Amino acid sequence: MEGVVVEAVVVKGNQLGRKLGFPTANMDISAREDITNGVYRSQIIIDGVKYQAMSNAGIRPSVDGTGRWLETHVFDFHGDLYGKTLTVSLIEKIREERKFSSVAELRAQLEHDMEYCRTL
Repeated sequence: MEGVVVEAVVVKGNQLGRKLGFPTANMDISAREDITNGVYRSQIIIDGVKYQAMSNAGIRPSVDGTGRWLETHVFDFHGDLYGKTLTVSLIEKIREERKFSSVAELRAQLEHDMEYCRTL
């Protein structure tokens, strides 16, 4: 599964990631059967510049559990990505997608995931 590339337009989500301190670029992957649900270490190209990132592919069971999305948190980037076509490379699956019992538990896991991704 690793090495899959997604190129899609960034659409507006419910902005929970931003409220948690992990803003994401959201892409619809409902038609992509080649992407398994889970959290990935990833890379993204924005305006020709490559950034390290972490991505969640799936149904977001802790939020609303509808649709299939790729949500990518870009490290060391601040800017508006809505409407841009971006390329995300899923490098390594680091864990399965799962439902968290609270927003605090989700935030703690995201911090752990980011720390792992940044050390590689």
